[in-house]
Amino acid sequence: MAERITGHTELIGLIATPIRHSKSPTMHNEAFAKLGLDYAYLAFEVGNEQLEDAVKGFKALSVRGWNVSMPNKTVIGKYLDHLSPAAELCGAVNTVVNDHGVLTGHITDGIGYMRALKDNNIDVIGKKMTIVGAGGAATAIEIQAALDGVKELSVFNRKDEFWERAQQNVKNINEKTNCKATLYDLANTESLRREIADSYLFANATGVGMKPLEGQMVIPDASFLRPELIVTDVVYMPEKTKLLEVAESVGCKNMNGMGMMLYQGAAAFEMWTGKEMPIEYMKEILNIHF
Repeated sequence: MAERITGHTELIGLIATPIRHSKSPTMHNEAFAKLGLDYAYLAFEVGNEQLEDAVKGFKALSVRGWNVSMPNKTVIGKYLDHLSPAAELCGAVNTVVNDHGVLTGHITDGIGYMRALKDNNIDVIGKKMTIVGAGGAATAIEIQAALDGVKELSVFNRKDEFWERAQQNVKNINEKTNCKATLYDLANTESLRREIADSYLFANATGVGMKPLEGQMVIPDASFLRPELIVTDVVYMPEKTKLLEVAESVGCKNMNGMGMMLYQGAAAFEMWTGKEMPIEYMKEILNIHF
């Protein structure tokens, strides 16, 4: 790294909390080095309270761009100049591009998730999917899945601060895509069991399973799963969440969030640099295998 940093090196950042577990710095810095690009990627522990100042600081320093993760994805939009159509529809941002002081927010999570499924030989197109969550990543996945051709979406969420967003997500999907979406209260375990029972895929798109919720899962127990069901989790640290451990014990094909992290990062990488990320090389570096 010392040999690569120069007076011309451009900074790319990541703002979230918690964030020290992230593999994004490793992924992007290895990709920069592999392609001989003069960029450096650093992670910054930033929550909602510091978000506006962080955005102003990055803009003042002419930072080329940055990633955004929990809990900032659904908040940062108001501090930016423009939103991409997808980010506006999702109400969430995970990638910011700084073009000479003009900040544009994008969302690549949904693209990353769908590409990871395809890479793992999982074909959810034309099928039913049950998903838990209504935050930034969940919204992006739900919108992209509907746009890509998932036939039916059963969305579960707690009646918390994200419930209204969940309602809006379902409304957008039903009005603007050919997918049929229905919202359910996660507390209604009878509905959860019924919807999972005839789904091709069940997805956790919340932070449940990572710190500080490590060891927890969004379903009550293993009886909600069956061997034919595919189970995915957006969490990748730990590599195997409680949900994926239980899914594996039942015999379900399962996938953690590493593939989604790789492919959403690849899309952002291209926005910042104009170059394609070396995907197969990154799989080796990150030990991603399906």
